[in-house]
Amino acid sequence: MKLSNRIQSITGDGSDGWDILYRSRDMIDAGIPVLELTIGEHDNRTDPSIIDEMYRSAKAGNTGYAAVPGNTDLREAIAARVQAQSGVPTTKDNVIVTTGGQAALFAAHLALLDHGDTGLFMDPYYATYPGGIRSIGSKSLAVPTHSDHNFQPQRADLEPLAKSAKSLLINSPNNPTGVIYSRETLEMICDVCLTNDVVLVSDEVYDTQVWEGEHISPRSLPNMADNCFVIGSMSKSHAMTGWRVGWIIGPKDAIDRILDLSTINTYGVPGFIQDAATFALTNGTELETEVANVFRNRLLMAREILKDETDIRLIPAQGAMYLMLDIRATGLSGDDFADQLLTQEHIAVMPGESFGASAAGHIRVAMTIPDDDFKTALTRLIAFAKSKIA
Repeated sequence: MKLSNRIQSITGDGSDGWDILYRSRDMIDAGIPVLELTIGEHDNRTDPSIIDEMYRSAKAGNTGYAAVPGNTDLREAIAARVQAQSGVPTTKDNVIVTTGGQAALFAAHLALLDHGDTGLFMDPYYATYPGGIRSIGSKSLAVPTHSDHNFQPQRADLEPLAKSAKSLLINSPNNPTGVIYSRETLEMICDVCLTNDVVLVSDEVYDTQVWEGEHISPRSLPNMADNCFVIGSMSKSHAMTGWRVGWIIGPKDAIDRILDLSTINTYGVPGFIQDAATFALTNGTELETEVANVFRNRLLMAREILKDETDIRLIPAQGAMYLMLDIRATGLSGDDFADQLLTQEHIAVMPGESFGASAAGHIRVAMTIPDDDFKTALTRLIAFAKSKIA
């Protein structure tokens, strides 16, 4: 069978960066205990009340085709949440519901980029970002950031690349670094976008996981409401990763066009899933706070464990469920460090190189295992690193 160049080029050259995860899962399947700190999957699952609402809705017969752009109640709930968070007037006409944040990112870029156009994204990046852009026949181009600047983007790196691009994808709070872009950084990004006619795609799926500072949606900055797509999801805020409920916020005319794509692509999200998501969004912020506090507490543990360390640097973790550790003092690459850590200590972390060249010499630690196991894993990881330095 002859396959298209488009589908064969999605992952680009070489590994997709997830070898450590696959190896750790093979070890677990073989009965070898592994402390797995790899992916952003909550160890506490979806709250039972949300599951009960899904069951109630399904039992009531909401198992047929649902409204393709999303049920009115859910779109209004999302709009209200976004307006309250950002201060930008938002109605259901600015919202389309998608099958998770990943589908939202794909649709947003398909709406913005033609074949051969360039889409930018910040490096370090979530692993699917470049592939999502390449999958629609466009060129993906990374904008480097730097550990010495705590991975806050710099104008000198962004502006030259923006001159030949049509879109820019950012993620704050950031996966993998845990960094939240400052107001100054976001104002710079927006200025560059507006000056160069680049549309901003803002992935804000971690907006409820803010440990320090504030989350600012760039859509709230001057002249950006019509030059920005915002990506949201229930996955991280409500521990609903497998439910596949995401959304795009944007200008009405753009949302109407993305509806055309949904009609021929996913044809909407199941109604009983949407009812459960509506329930979760309209019953206060207690569940969001409960989900977030698990990671807030683990961050405090990590800071205490790492407070006297001079050879392993914690990138300021301001948000999201990850720690980014600078392990360059060991003399190992992130790939080699993660490989040896898994082989010798049975602890799985993601090498920084999985997220782009800017994170080389770093590792990402997901704070997604129970507290006692997390403390044990981090303590052993530090001891392992020290042994390499010595």
